[in-house]
Amino acid sequence: MDATAPALPGRAVLQQRWSGACFLHWRVDPARVEPHLPPGTEPDLFDGSAWVGLIPFVLSEFRFLPLRPVPFVGRFVEINVRTYAKDADGRRGVVFQTLEAEHLLPVLGARAVFGLPYRWAKAAMRTDGDALEYASRRHPGFGDRTRTRIRVVPGTEVVDDDLSRFLTARWGFHERHLGRTIWAANEHEPWPLVRAEVERLDDGLLADAGFPGLADRAPDSVLAMPARHPGVITRFSSARRVR
Repeated sequence: MDATAPALPGRAVLQQRWSGACFLHWRVDPARVEPHLPPGTEPDLFDGSAWVGLIPFVLSEFRFLPLRPVPFVGRFVEINVRTYAKDADGRRGVVFQTLEAEHLLPVLGARAVFGLPYRWAKAAMRTDGDALEYASRRHPGFGDRTRTRIRVVPGTEVVDDDLSRFLTARWGFHERHLGRTIWAANEHEPWPLVRAEVERLDDGLLADAGFPGLADRAPDSVLAMPARHPGVITRFSSARRVR
C-alpha cells in the first residue's frame, strides 16, 4: 500500500479534520468478513488474514465543499468498526460496519449522501496525560444503546511498515447504497503513527457489528496518532458505482 494518496478522481465534495485517532485491529478468518461486504467486493487480506478495526477519533471542521464549515457542529467524536475490501477493478478500501457519532446533522448527511451506517450516539473523549479515553452510547432509535469505552496510550515508536500501511493507508470506501455498490475516494497526508497500548476496552460495537468475541482478546495491532498531534485534513470525492 502506498502511504501517499493518489489524486482524487473528481472534485472533493466533503472535507473534515481527523485528530486523536487510535487504530485497534484484530486478525480474523476471511470467512468471517465476507458476509459483511457489499456485492462486487471481496475481503482484502494481509498475510492471509482479514482484519477488523475499531477506530475512535475526533472530527472537526466538517464541511460540504465548497461551502464553509457547517455551523454549530464544532468538534465531535466518531468511533467506527470497519474491515477492508477490494473490487474487480483493484480498488482497495474500507467497508464501514458502524460509525458512532455525537452530532445528528453529519450523521443524517452522511447517511443520505453515501448510505454510510452512521448511528447517533452520546460520545466523548477525554485526555489524561498522553492517554486518550473514548466512550459512546447510542441514542434510542439508532440501536439498542450499544456502547463502548476505549483507553489507549500512544507511545513514541514511529511506525511505517507494510501492515500499518495496509490498515491505515486506505484511499476510499465501498458501501451498498440505494441498491448498488459504490466507491468513494478520499485523500489526506500520510498518517503519523506510533505504537500504542490499550489500557481498557469495554466494547459492544464489535459484537453488534457481527464480530462477537473479538473484544474479549487483545488486538493484534494497536496504533495511534502521536500525542497532541493537530490532526490531518481529509477530503472525499463523489461516489461512483461499482455494480
